[in-house]
Amino acid sequence: MTQGTNRRAFLGSALAAAGLSPIAQAIGNNAPGALPTLALPAPGVAKLNANENPVGPSPAARAAIAESATYGAYYVSQNVKRLKAMIAERHGLTTEHVALSSGSSGVLTYLAVAASREGHILGPDLFWDTTCKAAERQGAVIERLPKSPDLTIDLDAMLAQVNGQTALVHVTNPNNPTGLMLDAERLRKFCRAATKKTMVLVDEAYNELTDDPDGNTMVDLVREGHAVAVARTFSKIFGLAGMRVGYIMSTPEIIEKLSVFSLGDYALNQAGVAAAIASYTDEAFMAESKQKIFEARGMVEAGLKANGLEYLPSQTNFVFANLGSLDAEKFRAEMAARSVLIRGIYRDYTHHSRVSMGNLPDVAQYVENIPKVLDALSA
Repeated sequence: MTQGTNRRAFLGSALAAAGLSPIAQAIGNNAPGALPTLALPAPGVAKLNANENPVGPSPAARAAIAESATYGAYYVSQNVKRLKAMIAERHGLTTEHVALSSGSSGVLTYLAVAASREGHILGPDLFWDTTCKAAERQGAVIERLPKSPDLTIDLDAMLAQVNGQTALVHVTNPNNPTGLMLDAERLRKFCRAATKKTMVLVDEAYNELTDDPDGNTMVDLVREGHAVAVARTFSKIFGLAGMRVGYIMSTPEIIEKLSVFSLGDYALNQAGVAAAIASYTDEAFMAESKQKIFEARGMVEAGLKANGLEYLPSQTNFVFANLGSLDAEKFRAEMAARSVLIRGIYRDYTHHSRVSMGNLPDVAQYVENIPKVLDALSA
């Protein structure tokens, strides 16, 4: 046994004795090929609790990821410039109108923190508020609209609530977790009126999954110079949630304002940006991805309907189901006991349950277990 082998054996046994995980032991043993695939759910588990897209990454993105390893020693600045230029060209903007980050969570958080230094953040009662909550931990104040019976965003009520203390209005379209889509012309009219008083952030994470992505986007308002910021991500239709690339498009002044709180290019990695570049113009993959998501969504909607459950019309890769009198957390736990992972209660919406789309066998596993869970909760 060589001295090097002795060292590796000693380190591995020491890590095991310390109670470290198998992956930590594998790293200690300098054996990358032995690393388990921890990103995947265990065999037999249907993972439908996050809005991921297991159809991706596309073949082109996978090739780009592999190639990027050869220049992983270098910072990502040059490819960031390339991706910014691609985004700007598609939308008729300049690169000064675009900021990238690790997922869209980065730019959303930067803008929320920047706005919180000037006033309150206004949003619906129910929206994807994770990034706003990050700003809230740093002192931001979030104001929410009262609940609406049909869970839609009341734009008229929102406009009426904008005042001198409102520094940012946050609209997610389509909304998460409801999946509901606002009428594009009504939202455009709202943005034009609201930006006379404050900034408006439109989170379009699911835009590419809607019936009319070009018609539904508010990017035209950015081109017109309104104080609108439009956020997008490569996590959804492109299937790159784990590669962490997102972006925001806004006026150069707003981009500069949020960039004060950003790490800039240092928050990005070569593999993620390379995958985003390869994916961005891959129309064939986007069409395939969209078709598979729609097929899965149709299965979920049919399964809910067959079991007497209502659901909101979705233009996303998830469905928000109305469980009637049943508790969403108990429904989630019963599904988990059957190896199906979904989301539980959002805020105090006790009787609504969100299920994300995944591989078709996993979606089928969810549908097959709906009647079993309903029977268990009714017993």
